[in-house]
Amino acid sequence: MKDLLIEMAKGLVENKEAVSVTVDDPNEDGVIVYHLEVATEDKGRVIGKQGRIAKAIRVVMRAAANRLGNRVIVEIN
Repeated sequence: MKDLLIEMAKGLVENKEAVSVTVDDPNEDGVIVYHLEVATEDKGRVIGKQGRIAKAIRVVMRAAANRLGNRVIVEIN
């Protein structure tokens, strides 16, 4: 899951070395939080107009996690 998020983000940004993901342990509800970090100049590329790209990233991650029986949240920092 972490690799999927990294690859999606690297496909969108110019500064690929600045992409990093940290993963929190599942909380009491079993939800895993992924924190996506990108360079400041690339934040607009990852969020997109009106947050459409960010929503698409979250949908893909939720679908992939659902196939594995997990629940995830993606936060873009």
